[in-house]
Amino acid sequence: MKEGFRQSMAWLHTWSGLLVGWVLFMVFAAGTASYFKDEITVWMKPELHGLLREPVPQARSAETAFAWLQQHAANGPRWFITLPTQREPSTSLFWTRPAPPAGAAPASRRDRFGRAVLDPATGEASAAVRETLGGEFFYRLHFDLHYMPAIWGRWIVGFCAMFMLVAIFSGIVTHKRIFKDFFTFRPKKGQRSWLDAHNATAVLALPYHAMITYTGLVTLMFMYMPWGPQAAYKDSGGTQAFFAEAFAGSTRDAFKASGTKAPMAPIAPMLAQASAHWGGAPVSRITVNSPNDANAVVIVRRGDGAQMGSEQPTMQFDGVTGAPIGAFGETTPAAAETRSVLYGLHIGRFGDPLVRALFFVSGLAGCLMVATGLLLWAVKERQKFAKALKQGGRVGFGLRLVDGLNLGAIAGLPMAMAAFFWANRLLPLDVAGRGEAEVRWFFIVWGAAAVLGLLRPTLRMWQAQLALGALLFVLLPVLNAFTGPAPLTVSLRSGPSAVAGFDLVAIALGLALAGAAWLVERKHRKQTAARAQASNGEPMPANADGLATSTASGQRP
Repeated sequence: MKEGFRQSMAWLHTWSGLLVGWVLFMVFAAGTASYFKDEITVWMKPELHGLLREPVPQARSAETAFAWLQQHAANGPRWFITLPTQREPSTSLFWTRPAPPAGAAPASRRDRFGRAVLDPATGEASAAVRETLGGEFFYRLHFDLHYMPAIWGRWIVGFCAMFMLVAIFSGIVTHKRIFKDFFTFRPKKGQRSWLDAHNATAVLALPYHAMITYTGLVTLMFMYMPWGPQAAYKDSGGTQAFFAEAFAGSTRDAFKASGTKAPMAPIAPMLAQASAHWGGAPVSRITVNSPNDANAVVIVRRGDGAQMGSEQPTMQFDGVTGAPIGAFGETTPAAAETRSVLYGLHIGRFGDPLVRALFFVSGLAGCLMVATGLLLWAVKERQKFAKALKQGGRVGFGLRLVDGLNLGAIAGLPMAMAAFFWANRLLPLDVAGRGEAEVRWFFIVWGAAAVLGLLRPTLRMWQAQLALGALLFVLLPVLNAFTGPAPLTVSLRSGPSAVAGFDLVAIALGLALAGAAWLVERKHRKQTAARAQASNGEPMPANADGLATSTASGQRP
């Protein structure tokens, strides 16, 4: 703190943001997409687009699901039924298969479970629906990082989120005119322009940035800081006892089968009782423990609504008689309710489409905040090499590394996300492991963009990757028109609105990337003109751009 408190905070802000900035950019981008993960999944399953135009009552959907499970999974120990909603038109089934007999080889993880997607109206399995991870991929990516053990990914993301929180509050301290600077933008001023852009995108959604970072840490608080429950409940069952007390009903589904067969009661009256108990609120999920057994229990979970908390109450019914056993989760302790609200704020499922759109725009502002911060560091660092660059020298290794990482993350990630959607429509429907194949194409494209960025961090490479990303996004509605039943001209008139919204957002993102590519091209033309002046003996202005410099021939600096 020799240079003063504010200067120390500026140093802390710079390095806490830079060291994890590339991971944070991915977390913000994937997390922002997750606000509409259901709509993304619907777009990636064109076989279901027709179902969105004909909503089916929940009771009918549940009855057809029960009938299908009785026919195909009657001996399964547990059934899980996710009912259709306005955002997800199909009925999703998941069940556990009976354990193999004694002495037999243990079943693989894939063989232990069964999955199916039903048409809620007919109850027929939609065998033609393509396998895809859909929007769930982005949701998991932003805190699991996919190709690594989930526990490692969550620790890495938590570490980066803590750095982000430090960067936010140190940035507030550093910028004493932060709100005045929000209304100031000075274009074509090099470092000053990048700082103005960074300030504007940071202040635009500052409450959101602080909320989303803090609540992201809260969602996994028991993993990051488990010592309190471990110490307080060490003599009464450890963390499991803590969860049983803190989250009512969390362990009440541990029921044992009696071994005596018994027919199941109709599901529709149970749904009607649960919905009436919750004031007409819909049901989201049904869990059946020990179906077709005398001890069968049906657990009905309330659907997400206007409540901000993430934890929803449940009702339990005797699966044979249909009589209610009890309601759980109606009231929760203050601490558990606080955590539920913070978690609910983070995932945003309580919001209507307008609120989620606001969260989406704020998330995009977060992406721009991180991107402009990374580029701003390159601007300031490049000024140290201005004299060497004028004499034909090279910048240092650290700056070249940051240039390449900036290119691969900021320009490469949008291109990879668009490639993920293209793979969804172009891969054969019967390819084995189709969902993972789509993910592989995401990482192949992103990896290629990152390698090319590290090898040639030039303006031409920035322009090429931004332009390719723009092309891939803008042409997604055209791809949808040729590979799905709901082209934009149809979905705008008669729905489904989720498909129309996806296509429109894809066009908007593509145009934004095209605008960025045009700005890079303009910068390249200016550099080419400046070098031409220098070759004629005129002084050449020092470069102050945050992107990697390039010569007229595209050589790396």
